[in-house]
Amino acid sequence: MTQINKLKIFNDPIYGFITIPNELIYDLIQHPYFQRLRRISQMGLSYLVYPGANHTRFHHALGCMHLMQKAVESLRFKGVAISNDEECALLIAILLHDIGHGPFSHAMEKSIVEDVNHEAISLLFMNRLNDEFGGRLSLAIQVFRGEYHRKFMLQLISSQLDMDRMDYLKRDSFYTGVAEGNVNSERLIQMMNVVDDVLVIEEKGIYSVEKFLLSRRLMYWQAYLHKTSLVAELILMKVLKRAKELTLKGVKLPCSEPLMYFMQNKITLEDFDAEKLDLFSQLDDFDIISALKAWQRNSDFILSTLSKMIINRDLLKIKLSADKIPMEESQSLKEEFAEAHNISALDAGYFIFRGKIKNQAYSKAAEPIRILKKDKTIEDVVEASDQLNLKSLSKLVTKYYICFPKQLI
Repeated sequence: MTQINKLKIFNDPIYGFITIPNELIYDLIQHPYFQRLRRISQMGLSYLVYPGANHTRFHHALGCMHLMQKAVESLRFKGVAISNDEECALLIAILLHDIGHGPFSHAMEKSIVEDVNHEAISLLFMNRLNDEFGGRLSLAIQVFRGEYHRKFMLQLISSQLDMDRMDYLKRDSFYTGVAEGNVNSERLIQMMNVVDDVLVIEEKGIYSVEKFLLSRRLMYWQAYLHKTSLVAELILMKVLKRAKELTLKGVKLPCSEPLMYFMQNKITLEDFDAEKLDLFSQLDDFDIISALKAWQRNSDFILSTLSKMIINRDLLKIKLSADKIPMEESQSLKEEFAEAHNISALDAGYFIFRGKIKNQAYSKAAEPIRILKKDKTIEDVVEASDQLNLKSLSKLVTKYYICFPKQLI
């Protein structure tokens, strides 16, 4: 029997060649749970705004693993002891950090699989894979959960300057064409060090950190919270909510079996046994898109109208404001729409609704980005920076929105 060469190379448009460092990681990438990420878009419905944003969670996970390889290499060069087992654990933890994402990412968490976030599902997948691989993921899970004694390892996976953020900013900037999001991940990684088991950035890397935080802020307003992306995701959540409502009333809607299961049942984290996890692992963007295509022709006015909006990119109008939008404004629009379409004011709430979005490039409440100064003291980047704008980047910015049909303008 011929031996498969598992030390493969991926050609990535961002970093060039990404190497698979060992056979265990090859087997994890080959696993159906991970291959499913090829069918889950990294930026949800943002391709309705940026036509190039069709990249997937699969791309992103490999990119994160590549950056982690570079980080381990850089830290070892500076004398930080990282064993081969620890390196493998870091690579596995970052590779699988997003494996629990559902179709169109966050829309699913707020509609079909209610109150169960993707991080919790990622952990369920990791535990399941650990069983399959005979406990070889145990250290990776320990690191991922923040239970490993070397604190800086978790910071590389999940912090305000981690491999996840470094990859998605650079990758999403590339695929959307929003140049402001492009970060210098190589420079940031070269400037990393570890002092007293904590990740720090050497002082000469401070400008790269400032650029990183500014890029993050601009990417949120220009891409992730772009008003058209936002309204598309909100409509998708409303469609799924309506579909679930109709299904629970006994209406049989055409869709895939896994999607039907999650619409018929309220699943909490405690309910996620092996069978439910397998069903969840069969869900991807294609289930949702094919359901929307079928639901366009449904007799239910709400379901069919909202489904058509996404399929044909003929979305609701969205208006953003720095001030809270008064309830009276949405109420009068609801009454007008309800009367025009002969539906109840409650049902009109599927088409006219208010809400708010928040953006904070740097949180002072979370663990800080630490700068190692030349005199060996350590300071929060906001204090160490001579840029006044870093203080403003740590301010929480809230914007309010109202969505309504175009014909009501």
